[in-house]
Amino acid sequence: MLDDYKDLQPIVYRILKNAVIKNRNSHAYLFETKGYPRQMDIALAFAKFLLCPNHLTNLKDCGNCTQCQRIDDGNFTELKIIEPDGLWIKKEQLEELQEEFSKKSVEANKKIYIINHAEKLNTAAANSILKFLEEPEENIIAILLTDNLYQLLNTIVSRCQIISFGKMQMKEMLDHYHTENETLFRIGSILMDNEVSLQNYIQDEKNVEKIEKIIKFVDYYEKHGKEVLLYMNHMWFDVFKDKESIAQAFEIMIIIYKDIMNVLLDRPIEVMKSYEDTIIRMAHSDKNTIESVSSKINILLEKQKEIKVNANINLMMDKLILSFEGR
Repeated sequence: MLDDYKDLQPIVYRILKNAVIKNRNSHAYLFETKGYPRQMDIALAFAKFLLCPNHLTNLKDCGNCTQCQRIDDGNFTELKIIEPDGLWIKKEQLEELQEEFSKKSVEANKKIYIINHAEKLNTAAANSILKFLEEPEENIIAILLTDNLYQLLNTIVSRCQIISFGKMQMKEMLDHYHTENETLFRIGSILMDNEVSLQNYIQDEKNVEKIEKIIKFVDYYEKHGKEVLLYMNHMWFDVFKDKESIAQAFEIMIIIYKDIMNVLLDRPIEVMKSYEDTIIRMAHSDKNTIESVSSKINILLEKQKEIKVNANINLMMDKLILSFEGR
């Protein structure tokens, strides 16, 4: 509930609580989250606060209401969450939302929609949501989440009340999640989309082993090229055996290559700080240029799409390496 963030995000908490208590709700909020890991949890807590008939901020004050549980389960009809479909949020997703919200409310006196990663609205979707914001209905409230509001259209930003999150210091975040492994935390924050999943990811020691496995695999490939295909069973398939684990591994490989790109561009390593020496060495390899690393990232993004439909995991990995080699 909203009270959970009273100390973690005091300014955000006070603004949101006062808006509801004083009945000064905006028709649209833009949460500038600045990489804060619990952004969706705060958005959901605020939605619960708005939808609660008694506007309770703490579960201890609640009776036997099942509304919050149904919101957590994604079964509350007056709350919709829109996530990117692949790389983008598409116009069709917004059209479906508008059609659903044109119907009369049956469970609450408000309808709320949350757009996560709003910076990923494609052009058509951005124009579609802009029309929705320009002609707001009294009982509909929008909550847009983005790490960087400058990636959104100015016309969208100007129609929202901006709520800027305070950045947690890294030590504070690591203490909060009871870990000293900054790389594990940063990767988990990218892979997981909610507080519970992130907590579980950090606490699972196997994820540290997986990250180690992936960095060694990438390092071996960067040293020996397609020779890595000869050792695929030992270096890859003994850990990554299904589509879900491979999709996650591809995401971590993208993170690795993005940090290699950071080194090439004279920027600080963002995620793989625990493997700084390895990242720097790979970046300074003769075979890595800004263009080649960019190409590898794009190849990985394309292969991520293929995972859902590709039944032959072994063949997919072969194709990945051969694509890296330019074949």
